[in-house]
Order: sequence, then C-alpha cells, then structure tokens
Amino acid sequence: QIRPADTGALLAAEVEPGTTVSALLDEANATMGEKIEVRQLAFFDDGYVASYLHKSDPGLPPTTGVLVELDVADAQLAKDVAQQIAAMAPRYISREQVPDEVLVSERRIAEEAARAEGKPEAALARIIEGRLAGFYKDAVLVDQAFVKDNKRTVADRLGDRGATVRRFARLQIRDRCGSVRVG
Repeated sequence: QIRPADTGALLAAEVEPGTTVSALLDEANATMGEKIEVRQLAFFDDGYVASYLHKSDPGLPPTTGVLVELDVADAQLAKDVAQQIAAMAPRYISREQVPDEVLVSERRIAEEAARAEGKPEAALARIIEGRLAGFYKDAVLVDQAFVKDNKRTVADRLGDRGATVRRFARLQIRDRCGSVRVG
C-alpha cells in the first residue's frame, strides 16, 4: 500500500497488469510535450475523505486539488470545506496546530511593524494581539470566514453539523520555475 510522500511507490504502482503510473506519465508527457512530475502525494485512509479539484480556467485542467478528512460522513459539508481550503489556502486546521516558532515570528513581525508605525508603547501588547488575530483568520481554517457565508466562520459551519476536520491536503500545480500555473 502507498504511504504519504512515497512518490516512488506511487510511480511503480500498476494501474493494470503491466502498466505502471510511471509509464502512464511518460505516455502523457510524450503526447502533451510537457514534463509532468509527481512531487507531492497525500494519502488518507481513515475517516470520511472527500476530494475537490478546482479549475482556474474552465478550458484548462484543474490547478488545485484538495483532500479533506472529516470525522463524520457528510458529503456537502466535506465539499464546502474542501472548496474553502482551495480558495483560502489555510496552513493549519486550528490554532493549536500553529508551531510555537511561527507564533514567535508573527509576534515579532507585528511588534516591529507597530514600532515602525510609531504606535505608543502602552498600546503595543493590544496591537500585537490584534495583528495575531488577523494572522489566525488567514492561516487557520476554523478561524476563517466561511466563503459561502462570510458572516460565519468555518468553525460555525462545522459546529452546525457536529463535525471536525481531522486533516487536509492542498496540492497545486506549479510550472518549471515553481510558480503556480494560472492559465
């Protein structure tokens, strides 16, 4: 069985007797005149898993793919959350997942910016916490405004259904220079 980040095993896997994923990629590369490489792999095998593929342009193949794993089987909720992840690119599910070194860095950046703006010393702590709250709204899935109803958060939407997100993966096609291909 293929495990996370085991791209070698994926490429060697047979999709039918005598035909590997690598052979299919080679064939597609020759047909399209492109160099397609598998650099990222996400594999979820627990809970309710849903996928979503987003097209930047209706005439082109999808450029962003999302896998999301919920603790309940709810197709519509999973699709909504996957679309949220595709659109808003969160880095973490919850605040608890944000590494301490990231928080230290965000606090430092907020303090430096506030000082550069000439904010009063007495207000710095409050300003830093406010800017950190803004970081959470961008980087943390459950703190984000829900894209289908921006008066509510993703946490509110999940709470309506008694669900939690266990994990997610957001993969994006990049060109040879590392840029996201947008059409």
